[in-house]
Amino acid sequence: MNDRIKLGTALPFSDIGHDPKTVTAFVQAAEALGYDHLTGTDHVLGVNVTNRPDWDMSRNTSADVFHDPFVLFGFLSNVTERIEFSVQVLILAQRQTALVAKQAASLDVLCGGRFRLGVGIGWNKEEFVALNENFHDRGKRSEEQVEVMQRLWAEDHVSFKGKWHEIPDAGINPRPLKGTMPLWFGGHVDATLRRTAKYGDGWIMLSHPAGAEAVALFEKLRGYTEEEGRDPAAMGLEIWTSIAEGGPEEWRAEAKFWKEAGVTHITVNNARQRAHHKRIQGSSFADHVAGIERYREAVADIL
Repeated sequence: MNDRIKLGTALPFSDIGHDPKTVTAFVQAAEALGYDHLTGTDHVLGVNVTNRPDWDMSRNTSADVFHDPFVLFGFLSNVTERIEFSVQVLILAQRQTALVAKQAASLDVLCGGRFRLGVGIGWNKEEFVALNENFHDRGKRSEEQVEVMQRLWAEDHVSFKGKWHEIPDAGINPRPLKGTMPLWFGGHVDATLRRTAKYGDGWIMLSHPAGAEAVALFEKLRGYTEEEGRDPAAMGLEIWTSIAEGGPEEWRAEAKFWKEAGVTHITVNNARQRAHHKRIQGSSFADHVAGIERYREAVADIL
């Protein structure tokens, strides 16, 4: 991997809003500040919590905005020049496999190869029910989905017959510019690490702050990657951070830790409030732009 850490920012729709002008202004500000990538998350549906008094309110609901990532990044590719896009993560098992392969390839071509696809298995059973997909086999099924997508990206025509998919000598057009798609995995169970090692280009690690537990998981992934006959040094690692706690010196120390641990991508998410992730106090557009500017100024020489 490149020794330089790539720096990204999450799109804080929950705070700044999601209309085209606001989203464009935030994205262009991030690009002007020198950010390398933007991340967006994926949910198709959210539950009506009025009828769900037991709902964990740290989880998404129908009140939360999630633009479809392919539509979102297709739009943003036309108002930016350099910055890259990453969905973190697309809940793959909720979607038709060949259609995801087609959408990802089309976006890759139209944005000039600036797209990185993150996938995961999801947690929201209600979404699977509404989308007419099986919640209980989503992990194993997603493995076959990845195999199908990677073949569709690489080959003009594919003949495939598996447990969940059948392709009768057909292909997508366009295919990705390089005949492949950067494919990253999100999730924190051991099966996710093994899938990442076998199929992936990187892992999005959100479960632990900077410390020994995170490093141990990175080492476990490297071991699994080597077992698959692949180069552990080529495996990307991404974490999320924020400026909610501490100041420039603390942010610099954390960035140095992650770099020494082999992290390749850091994403600033100042709107996340879950587990060790903390959101900033301010929620305005100006608060968020100032926040990502302060963070980049603090760590620029470390990246």
